[in-house]
Amino acid sequence: MGREAGKDEKQNGLSNLKTPSTDQDLSDTLLQIRSSKIPAVINYGASWCRVCNQIMPSFQQFSKEFTKLSFAYADIDDCPETTQHIRYTPTFHFYRDGQRVDEMFGAGEERLHDRLWLHS
Repeated sequence: MGREAGKDEKQNGLSNLKTPSTDQDLSDTLLQIRSSKIPAVINYGASWCRVCNQIMPSFQQFSKEFTKLSFAYADIDDCPETTQHIRYTPTFHFYRDGQRVDEMFGAGEERLHDRLWLHS
C-alpha cells in the first residue's frame, strides 16, 4: 500500500495502518512517530511467521477501532537494517509523545487489545 492509499483510507475511516516496505519507509515512519504527539504502535513481524499471520487480522481490525492510535506493520525481511534489533516475531512497540514506552512479545488477541486500550 502506498502512502497516498494509506492517507485515503484513514480519511475514509477504513484504516489507520501504515505498512512501510523498505528500510527508508520504516525510518520515515519512525521519524514521524518520534516527532508526533499521537500515540503509536508498530507490529514487527514476518510473512513466514505463523503467529504473526494469526494476529494480523486482529491488528488490522484494531487499527480501525483505536482511532486515537497510529498503527504500523513492518516485515523484518523487507526492512532488515531498521529491524535488526528485533529478536522475536511478533514484537509490538508502543510509543507516546515520540518515545517508546512499552513492548510486547508474541500474540494474543485479548492481550494486544488490552495493551492498545491502555495506550490509547
